[in-house]
Amino acid sequence: MPNVLSIFSGGGGIDCGFKEAGFDICFSTDVWKPACDTLEKNKVGKLVVCDDIRNINYEESLARIGMKNSDIDILVGGPPCPAYSKSRFYRTEKKRALEDENSFTLYEYFRALREIRPKVFLFENVFGFVYKPHKAAFDLLVSKADEYGYELTYKVVNTADYGVPQTRERFFCVGVCKDFSKKFVFPKETHYNPEKSEGKDIEGKKPWVTCKDAIGDLDYDLPEDKDMQAGSKHKELLKLVPPGDNYLYFTAERGYPNPIFKWRSRYWSFLLKLSPDRPSWTIQASFSNNMGPFHWKNRFLRINEIKRIQTFHDGYELCGDFREQWRQVGNAVPVKMAHMIAIEIMEQYFKGE
Repeated sequence: MPNVLSIFSGGGGIDCGFKEAGFDICFSTDVWKPACDTLEKNKVGKLVVCDDIRNINYEESLARIGMKNSDIDILVGGPPCPAYSKSRFYRTEKKRALEDENSFTLYEYFRALREIRPKVFLFENVFGFVYKPHKAAFDLLVSKADEYGYELTYKVVNTADYGVPQTRERFFCVGVCKDFSKKFVFPKETHYNPEKSEGKDIEGKKPWVTCKDAIGDLDYDLPEDKDMQAGSKHKELLKLVPPGDNYLYFTAERGYPNPIFKWRSRYWSFLLKLSPDRPSWTIQASFSNNMGPFHWKNRFLRINEIKRIQTFHDGYELCGDFREQWRQVGNAVPVKMAHMIAIEIMEQYFKGE
């Protein structure tokens, strides 16, 4: 089996996807203990190191499991992404892209690439990574890949188009050693938006997977659902929001008789409620009392529900308290999306090994 080294591993979305595709996860690392504990508990790979990425010595770490840098076939990881996120456009007090204090994570990815020199690498980030304000970071990725001898293929994907019950857009870049004869080709979309299918080629594709498909069987009442009121001080307003809508329902532009909020005065996720008839919106990394998505029954989503939405298996055990578990799931790459990319990497470059 081809060997994978994973950095910025988090709760294991990429690692699980590659493992399911037949890869051997040899080494995973993250700085956050609850995430490392989760990787250890589920025996995702051979070795987990919990430390600041700047302290990681790959040669010494791999030696602990009888391996060398040259034994690694694939490097995977997504450097933490706040500096490239959509929310950073609104946080004018924060610096962006390479000027952000955490930009070292991007350079650490390149250090791993330089030291390990895998046959293939997967780089993942928020879709804002390709925005014009972040061009310097994107250009750095391109130049470093060329310097180290890799051909790049990149794409912003909507994971709902690949059967994930979530309209989550992510930037994926696959670099292939120039010794290979061909660039990577991303898997074709398998699903389509039934509301916007007119005039589009949908032959062989299935409709988007809905929230009802994903978590409908978990729609039962639990005593703990009443412990905290979704929507916080706006909980009564949340009850009035139709499924699939948000705070904009209460604006003049939407025809609300006594407008409560101004148009686009809040984050999109404020009082956002799932619709059972479409995929979820992006599950955020931070749990919030008034930022959704919330269940269509006006309650918080549960951990087992957001695991389903992020396509983790039900049996995958998360460590830490509620908020720490939520963060692990919200930060993860959907397992199914990682798996589909991993399958293509296996088929295109490692078939028969």
